[in-house]
Amino acid sequence: MQLWARDIDIQELNDKARGTLNATLGIEITSFTENTLTGRMPVNEHTIQPAGVLHGGASVALAETLASWAGSLAVDATRFHVVGQEINANHLRAGVAGQWVQGTASPVHVGSKSQVWEIRISNETGKLVCISRCTLAVLETPGQYARAEERTGA
Repeated sequence: MQLWARDIDIQELNDKARGTLNATLGIEITSFTENTLTGRMPVNEHTIQPAGVLHGGASVALAETLASWAGSLAVDATRFHVVGQEINANHLRAGVAGQWVQGTASPVHVGSKSQVWEIRISNETGKLVCISRCTLAVLETPGQYARAEERTGA
């Protein structure tokens, strides 16, 4: 069963990253299935730590980016938006400079008030670099609050 609440335009998602952390880190959305979203990030001077390998914080940024995009695509954007509430990550092996890592976000729970996503980040040979879990809160869009206040006179 299709999870997405709207059609996905990968180019549109990547265009929205201009001028953001996603662009700075080189994060790109690359593909999707009926219930997963995949993206990649280079291991380069913007994403490595002083030791010359992938920085764990960059992996977490990739994981939260994928979870947040996936979560936002799974709700009616005219009524709701999602925000990161909690994220954890286990770093399992080094990401090597000069290569790319690829992450795939898969739903664990997609509810009306919260979502939980698992993000698996692998290197170019398919070996797991990081596994992360991200919890998102599903919130009414600010416009919904304004309309509710108008109705109630609050």
